[in-house]
Amino acid sequence: MNQALNIWNKCLSFIKDNIDETAFETWFKPLVPIDFKENILKIQVPSKFYYEWIEEHYLQLLKVALTKYIGSDAKLIYSIKMSADADKKKTNLMDVPSSNRPPVETRNRKTTKNFAPEIKNPFAFPGIKKIHIDSQLNPHYTFDNFVEGNSNRLARNAAMAVAKKPGATSFNPLLIYGDVGLGKTHLANAVGVEVKSRFPDKTVLYVSTEKFIQQYSTAAQRNNRNDFIHFYQMIDVLIVDDIQFLSGKPGTQDVFFHIFNHLHQNKKQIVLTADKTPVDMQDIEQRLLSRFKWGLSAELQKPDYEMRKQIILNKLYHDGVKLPEDVIEYIAQSIKTNIRELEGIIISLIAHASFDHKEINLDLAQKIVQNYVKQTKKNYSLDMIQEVVAKYFGVDIEAIQSKSRKRDIVQARQFVMYFAKKITNKPYAEIGKHIGNRNHATVLHACKTIDGLKKVNKEFGKFHKDLEIRFSL
Repeated sequence: MNQALNIWNKCLSFIKDNIDETAFETWFKPLVPIDFKENILKIQVPSKFYYEWIEEHYLQLLKVALTKYIGSDAKLIYSIKMSADADKKKTNLMDVPSSNRPPVETRNRKTTKNFAPEIKNPFAFPGIKKIHIDSQLNPHYTFDNFVEGNSNRLARNAAMAVAKKPGATSFNPLLIYGDVGLGKTHLANAVGVEVKSRFPDKTVLYVSTEKFIQQYSTAAQRNNRNDFIHFYQMIDVLIVDDIQFLSGKPGTQDVFFHIFNHLHQNKKQIVLTADKTPVDMQDIEQRLLSRFKWGLSAELQKPDYEMRKQIILNKLYHDGVKLPEDVIEYIAQSIKTNIRELEGIIISLIAHASFDHKEINLDLAQKIVQNYVKQTKKNYSLDMIQEVVAKYFGVDIEAIQSKSRKRDIVQARQFVMYFAKKITNKPYAEIGKHIGNRNHATVLHACKTIDGLKKVNKEFGKFHKDLEIRFSL
């Protein structure tokens, strides 16, 4: 045992120097050496998933390490121990051919498995029986109260097709994308609600990406990764909201990749929402992005006037409220950004009228709308945008215009380009020429960088929010 520990510690030291810290902590630190004889090192792994992952991604590294400290005839055996109190069950597997995986061989994997405790449900419901899994769906988000129009017809029809035949259409995965407040969450939930209505025996689960990341982190800390993966692999219809938040989370991306593959291969339905297309997502592995593109990516666009008016009427109908026609038309004409603002205006209008005992009329509507829409926006030039951003970051405009690669200068320069495009909507080439004579590709990269980081980086998110306030956006 001491010899096994000594050799394995040397291998770990070598491995640690050749991979990043997160990968080492996740995949190698939990492994335990248990025996060494006749140049065969036996290590204990927490689950079958572990050794499959290690062999797929780190076999060459293991080969080099074992050859360095054991010799060219080194062999490796995995002993899988899923539970300390489990019954022991040996599974004999044939040796891996030396021509494929020299000099590491995998054989006589011992599997200790406990069939008494059931896989843990990350949503804290007992057991994994399908009837015990809460779908986490919002029952109020249905197809019946989702207003269809030119801006969302493709997404809505695709979502209904998926709900009628989950896993049996070419829309798998179905990726619904668009700006904030256009109904992505509503439509994704509507798929789940409809599936539950049509197929009561199917397991449907809605989860936000943030919740998924949090659950995985907890599972990793408690050494329950295998349970976590198996739980998600048994879902019939998996709905994941805001998938772009996987950005910069390599460990969670790895796990989601395997869950995705399992579900897709078994013809289970996957529904994703995002604020951008897979092409525009940053810091997400290409192998995962390629799978997002397998099915259909359907965009939700900003609603036109007629659709905005219909959304208002639909909201009023469900709330049992009537508004004057001129008020409805004014709101539909004034609020052009998203559905949430339309609904927020109506709620505020009704609340003001009720609490202040005022009649709902055009004057009242105009006062409330002013809280949502800036009626007179300052007309910013490219020079003025540079001044505002330079002052905020405490740098000189000359530095922004320069070729400096200092972090704070590059950061300020990218925000100038981002807000220049957002506020003026001038061509990328014109913006770049004005900011140090740069090309359009540089400006496009800056815009994508800020757009991606503002959602996943708290510091960038604060910068973005502060500057939006300064520009009255």
